[in-house]
Amino acid sequence: MADTLTSKEFTPEELRDAFVKLYGGNAADVAVFSSPARINIIGEHIDYNGGKVFPAAINRYLYVAIRKRADSKIIYNDARFPGKFEFSVEDDFKFKKENDYANYLNGILSQLKEKGCKFECGFEILMASNVPAGGGISSSSALECGFAYAVSETFGFNLDRVEIAKLGQMSEHNFMGVNCGIMDQFIIATGKKNFAEKLDCATLEYEYAPLDLGDYRFVVMNTNKVRKLSDSKYNERRSQCENALEILKKSGVNISALCELTPAKWEEVKDFVPDSLLQKRAKHCVYENQRVLDAVAALNAGDLKKLGLLLNESHKSLKEDYEVTGIELDTLAAAAQSQEGCLGARMTGAGFGGCAIALVHKDKVDSFIANVQKTYTDTIGYNAGFFACESGDGVARVNL
Repeated sequence: MADTLTSKEFTPEELRDAFVKLYGGNAADVAVFSSPARINIIGEHIDYNGGKVFPAAINRYLYVAIRKRADSKIIYNDARFPGKFEFSVEDDFKFKKENDYANYLNGILSQLKEKGCKFECGFEILMASNVPAGGGISSSSALECGFAYAVSETFGFNLDRVEIAKLGQMSEHNFMGVNCGIMDQFIIATGKKNFAEKLDCATLEYEYAPLDLGDYRFVVMNTNKVRKLSDSKYNERRSQCENALEILKKSGVNISALCELTPAKWEEVKDFVPDSLLQKRAKHCVYENQRVLDAVAALNAGDLKKLGLLLNESHKSLKEDYEVTGIELDTLAAAAQSQEGCLGARMTGAGFGGCAIALVHKDKVDSFIANVQKTYTDTIGYNAGFFACESGDGVARVNL
C-alpha cells in the first residue's frame, strides 16, 4: 500500500491497477465509479428561506473502486492515506470518531439498511480523491454520493439519482449528526457536464441550464482560513430571517418564505420590518433569489458579462446586507474583480472563510492567479489556494 501514496492526481485506470496490487485478483472484476466536486454559481444563504440555488458539478473527481467478496467482510482503503478499516455487512453501524472517513461510508450503509437493502456478501473498496479536502467544494458529499452510487450499482439496488442525494443527506442527519441541506448531494448525484442546475431545495424541483462558458473558466479561490464562527453565525442569520418573516406575516403579507417576495414587492412591504438589521437580512434573500433567476436567464441567453455582474452584486450583498464575508473573502473578491479578463467574482458557501469563485478568461487564468495571490498574501499574510475548473458529470460508472 505504501507505494500508492502520492499527492499526484489519480486516473481511474491507476486506481484500478492499485486495487489489484492491493487486493489481488483480476482487473476485469473491479468496477470504478466517479463522483464530482461542485461549485454554487449563485444563490447563497437562501436555501433555508424558500429560495433557489444554482450549482454545477465540476471536473474534479473522487474515484471509488469496488469488488464483491466471497465472505461478509467489508474493507476500506484509501490510495492516498495509510491504514485500512474492516467491518462486516452484519454490523450495526454506529458513528465512532476513531473510524475517521469510514464514518461517511458506514453512514451510507446504515441508511441503506434502513431502506431494507440487503447485502448477500461483503465487498472491498479502494478510493482516491482529486477533490481538495476542506476546500469548500464538497469533498465529503462527493465521498458519500460516490460510495452510495457504487454500492447501489454493485449490489443491484438501482437507486435513482435523487434517491442517492437523499441518502447522502440522511446519512449526514442521522449518522454524522450534521443538519446539512441537500444542495451538495443533489448536484453531485444529478449533475451534467456543460449544465448548471436551478434547484428548489424545499421541493427538489430542478431544471438544467446550459453552462456554455466559451473561453471562460471558473476559478475556485480558497481562503485557507480555519473557520470557527460560521456555525454560530449561520444559526444567527437563520433566526434573523425567521424573525423578519414572522413580522411580515403578522403585518398581513401572505407569504410562507422570504424568497416568495419579488424585489418590487419587497420594496412595497419592507417598512413593515422596522429593525434595520432584519431589513438588511431579508433584502439579501429577496434580491439574491432574483439574481439566481437572472443568472439562469443570462446563461440561457449566452450573456456571460451579465452573469459576471450578478456574481459581483451577490458578493456585495453578502458583504453589506448579510454580513457573512470577512476580510479574507472580501480581499479575494476585490482583487479578482479588478483583474483583466475577470467578468465577476463572489464568495460561495457559508462564508467567514472557505471559498470564492471567479469567472476568468482562459488566457488570463495564470496571470489572474498570480496577481490575486500576491494581493491576498500581502494583505492577509498567507497564501490562498487556486484552481481553474470546467463543468463535470454527476456520479457515474467509469468505462475502462
